[in-house]
Amino acid sequence: MQDQPSAIDLIGAVSEFIRNHAMPQLKGHTAFHALVAANALDIVKRELEVGPAANGEELARLKSLLGKDGTLDALNRELCARIESGDMTLDTPGLRDHLWATTLTKLAIDQPKYSGYRRALEEKA
Repeated sequence: MQDQPSAIDLIGAVSEFIRNHAMPQLKGHTAFHALVAANALDIVKRELEVGPAANGEELARLKSLLGKDGTLDALNRELCARIESGDMTLDTPGLRDHLWATTLTKLAIDQPKYSGYRRALEEKA
């Protein structure tokens, strides 16, 4: 077990430093690249916060949907193959809901301020 601060705390602190202390002193391309770095750190932080539970939920959905056991990667490849072959379509029970839940999770990590994502959450509530 690691002592505090956690990786999530460290990433948040670096992102906050870049945004609130370094960026105000930067200009042009350097400021832009600092913003890109801070945004990348924010994505990593959200991945660490959301990813493990989301991956477990996705794996459970895939096992149920495909009726078999396997790793997340292997089951995702199996799902893609079945969709590509036409064995599974949006009319397949559970597929549409699985794809929607997976998409929302990816947006929660990558672009949580995206207006379409926010609207989808509002409609879900």
